[in-house]
Amino acid sequence: MLTLRQWATPLTVGSFLVMGVTGMLMFFRMNTFLGKVIHEWAGWMMLIGVGAHILLNWRALTTYFKRPLAMWIMSVGAALTLATLLPVGGTNGPPIRSVVMAVAQADEATLMALSGHDLQEGRTLLSEAGVDLQPGQSLADATDGDFGLQSAALSALFASGDDH
Repeated sequence: MLTLRQWATPLTVGSFLVMGVTGMLMFFRMNTFLGKVIHEWAGWMMLIGVGAHILLNWRALTTYFKRPLAMWIMSVGAALTLATLLPVGGTNGPPIRSVVMAVAQADEATLMALSGHDLQEGRTLLSEAGVDLQPGQSLADATDGDFGLQSAALSALFASGDDH
């Protein structure tokens, strides 16, 4: 069985590499969906690795609490970490969310016009997706606010293809 010392530092270094590269890509808006997912999971791996590394090196770590510069750096890090928990700005989420919500709130005729389908064809597609849309009803009302069902319905209506 592996000892803590055999995997703690390699896990910390490996996860730091992934976090650093994917974090820079996210910063410069060059990230992908997969990159974001990997970044999030690498964060958990980094927490495990760093936690194990701290356990192994606790005595050495405590010496830094006696050094003013080290304490200042760690305090700034702690303050920035706490600041990320404050609900400041950007609470509405990505702009596309507002667009999707507006489409889901649109009445049947508007929804079909946006999707490029006539009413009958659109109703058939929605029915196949598990949504029974009544005349004048919005997709949000027809799905009782179920975002998963709305997503399936919108995918059915707006799927790429040569049929519309």
